[in-house]
Amino acid sequence: MPGIDECLLEAMTVHGARGAAVIEWTSGLALGMVGETRGGDPEATAAETAELARMAAEQTAFAALMADNTGTDTDTDTEDEAAGAAGAAPVEDVIVTTRTCYHLLRFVDTAFDSGVFLYLWLDRQEGNLAFARMRLRDLARRLALI
Repeated sequence: MPGIDECLLEAMTVHGARGAAVIEWTSGLALGMVGETRGGDPEATAAETAELARMAAEQTAFAALMADNTGTDTDTDTEDEAAGAAGAAPVEDVIVTTRTCYHLLRFVDTAFDSGVFLYLWLDRQEGNLAFARMRLRDLARRLALI
């Protein structure tokens, strides 16, 4: 299982990657960051992406559907069962596209409520969004947070 540094270095091997980070979304703190950042301010990048992640994760409109496909709790469901395994975010990932780049945020599921996500800034001309999304999913599964 790779740690944060190894995970970020592997994320940067995705074709077209310009920058990557592991960010704690409740505080906006970057646990690790490599490559470029928009505007050259890593703290602002971490805080802004954390705000987007927090908004997506906390809004019930984006939550996964329940077994009855209504999006509402049934009388036998608990909040933990509705969200999946302990530590699972209600949203898997967030993708923002612009004319020149993609921004991918992938939530990391842990045995504890970590509130961590992987962030990848990808050049639109060079990168492959589908491949990058699959690589981030794999990295998030293997990331060791201690």
